[in-house]
Amino acid sequence: MTEDEHPHPLTVYLEATAPTGERGWFETRDGVVTARGTGSRAPEPGQRCVPLSTAVVTTGFTDLHCHGASGVAFDAGPEGAIREAIDFHGAHGTGRMLLSLVSAPVPRLAARLAEISAALPSLPAAAGIHAEGPFLAPGRRGAHAAAALTDPSPQAVEALLEAANGRLRSITIAPELPGAIDAIDRLTAAGVVVAVGHTDADYDRAAEAFDHGASLLTHTFNAMRPFLHREPGPIGAAIDRDHVVLEAIADGHHLHDAALRLLFAAAPGRIALVTDAMSATGCADGEFAIGELDVTVRGGVPYLSGTTTLAGSTLTLDEAVRRCVRAGIPVTEAVAAAASVPAALLGEPEPRVDIGARTADLLVVHQDGSVEAFDAATA
Repeated sequence: MTEDEHPHPLTVYLEATAPTGERGWFETRDGVVTARGTGSRAPEPGQRCVPLSTAVVTTGFTDLHCHGASGVAFDAGPEGAIREAIDFHGAHGTGRMLLSLVSAPVPRLAARLAEISAALPSLPAAAGIHAEGPFLAPGRRGAHAAAALTDPSPQAVEALLEAANGRLRSITIAPELPGAIDAIDRLTAAGVVVAVGHTDADYDRAAEAFDHGASLLTHTFNAMRPFLHREPGPIGAAIDRDHVVLEAIADGHHLHDAALRLLFAAAPGRIALVTDAMSATGCADGEFAIGELDVTVRGGVPYLSGTTTLAGSTLTLDEAVRRCVRAGIPVTEAVAAAASVPAALLGEPEPRVDIGARTADLLVVHQDGSVEAFDAATA
């Protein structure tokens, strides 16, 4: 059978760009990538050729910080409901994610870690669990119940590690708390990504945490000591250290566009777009909850009820990429922040188009930041 007679002819996609900025080409047949290469190539007679010279192609986004969607919070929902929330984010480009849990008393949090850990093998898009607390500074707690917060004692740390059974991938800690530096040593030794966040630490204390292995800053600029020219705090300490990744919630509420541009300029290649999405994501405005706290969503923005305190977001990663591009971030940098940077932090495979990849798992990001499923974009 000749190429022209094949019921599913070979298609060549030319001049596509990877999240790294590398340009190349790839071939597909029957919805599977069969060959790839860098640079350019001349099409052969009879091949269907699709130029993607203005698009970035990636295997999907990775969200380091997501609490739920579709009315489901990962803190409380059963396995089926968790899958529904994951699928909602999957429909918006997220291929891998950490399931984030808000602060709770250690016994209750440990029990939930054990439940989710047991369910993870049946949730392939879930790369593990992120515990946002309970080792947070009371004065910077944001949408975390004060009664749930505690210091990171060795006993508390071991209880969480044991309950998670190797599936605790990230944890947010305020490094100024008693015992925090020892906890960071223990957690990083166990392979957990330690994030500095919900903290009133000054530059020196945050720098000590990063020098002991912490490698992430939770939702930069939010729920932390601000950056000042004489006391740059945890933001300055994170920018100063090349191994540290800085989270950014690009929803237009947590960060001004100028602050977003500043982050990308100050720490190139080290920004991870996250959603911090809560259960109201994908739902109409109304009344919801984060842990034990009541939340009111107005105009798509969640607040602790009766306050102006932000309580997570209703963001999706495709919208975060769009907002970055509209703010002036180059599309390759925005896509890398949603794909390759967070994947690398977790030790996940680089989100590139490899031989054997399914086209159904690919995304096309256009120069205006709009995101489409590959099969729909190239039909």
